[in-house]
Amino acid sequence: MLNTLLRLQDLDLKIEACKAREAEIPNQKKKFDIQGERLHAELEERKKACTDLELEQRECESAIEQRNAQIAKYNGQLNTVKKNEGYQALLHEIDLQNKQIGIREERIIAILVELDEAKARVEEDSKRIDDELNKIDRQRGEIDTELEDAIRHREELEALEAPLEKKADPYLLKQYKRIRSSLKSGPALVPLQDEVCGGCNMLMLPQAVNEVLAGLTMYPCRHCGRLVYSAEHANFESNAEAAPKGTAD
Repeated sequence: MLNTLLRLQDLDLKIEACKAREAEIPNQKKKFDIQGERLHAELEERKKACTDLELEQRECESAIEQRNAQIAKYNGQLNTVKKNEGYQALLHEIDLQNKQIGIREERIIAILVELDEAKARVEEDSKRIDDELNKIDRQRGEIDTELEDAIRHREELEALEAPLEKKADPYLLKQYKRIRSSLKSGPALVPLQDEVCGGCNMLMLPQAVNEVLAGLTMYPCRHCGRLVYSAEHANFESNAEAAPKGTAD
């Protein structure tokens, strides 16, 4: 019955590993989601830089238009001013408006240069980011496939549990399940290693060691509660390709 329980435990540990992998895979996918969001945000930032420059250009053009209108108004007033002081004041205002127009025109020229460079960066970054996003999509697809495979493999393993449980001694099976439930993870059956428990590495009582070595029973560890067995009396190896030799159960 020891070998049956060991096979069942090997199966349970494989199922446990599958579940752990199933829980880990979505976390990997989240990392790709975050990476994709970062790339989208980077591209949007580049595009926003272009939009901001275009907006500033339109604002400069609007300001020039307004100042030209103001200059036209002042020019019209020049013909109606009779005093020299008023005439000079209008000429001064016209000069100020022209200077502001000159500043805006210089800024527009600078904006056009910056805009060309910004658009070139957007085009370059768009190609790079598209390549990276396509790579992420491929990796996400691979992860989805891996998750499907892990679930399918787990379900195949779970289908093997019931036949093994039917072969196990009911009392030992109940003990095994109780220990597995309390441990949450890891083996419930562990080999005796010298005179210590193979699960918690604590020293076993001499009587327990003798009974385990004699192959008379599996002895519960007084420290961790696992069932300790003698590897010499077990005829089972995890993942063994060949059929077990000697008595099976």
